[in-house]
Amino acid sequence: MFHATGIGGQSMEKLAASGYLAGVLDITTTEVCDLLFGGILPATEERFGFLAQSTLPYVGSCGALDMVNFAGIDTVPEKYRHRNLYVHNPQITLMRTTVDENVAMGKWIGERLNRSIGPVRFLLPLGGVSLLDAPGQAFHDPQADAALFDAIESTVQQSDERQVLRVPHAINSPEFCSEVVRHFHEISQRPFV
Repeated sequence: MFHATGIGGQSMEKLAASGYLAGVLDITTTEVCDLLFGGILPATEERFGFLAQSTLPYVGSCGALDMVNFAGIDTVPEKYRHRNLYVHNPQITLMRTTVDENVAMGKWIGERLNRSIGPVRFLLPLGGVSLLDAPGQAFHDPQADAALFDAIESTVQQSDERQVLRVPHAINSPEFCSEVVRHFHEISQRPFV
């Protein structure tokens, strides 16, 4: 398991590219938020790069793409001070991503998924992309989520091998986890050339 802390994603991808993994479940991709919008735990521009070099079965999702990570509240850049901020603890402040930011992330991720040479299933959790994005929670924003999902779907060139699938559950629910496992088993048991 790799934490979505920038270096976590890099470590996972390095292992995937080196042949040490049998497949990848890439559920929390929040590092993309931090890369594109100035958070403290960013991915690099190479995020998802191993997909262009590996035939590993890959199941991904958009976990925590509703939040950009900053340190304490006083470290949030001035240009973001008016935004929907959530103080997770004295060391971590989260900022809700907007509709426009979600469109940008969806296109960015979709373009990278299009480079895949192996089997890909990218699951969209319609019930929320994080605990804070669930109905009644601080970051619940159906319009922002819809913008993200639509941008991913419209950008990804879908085929039998590369699919984006809407799942009617929240990302942290047991039902969503079951869908992840089901899709992984489905694509990992098929022969690939």
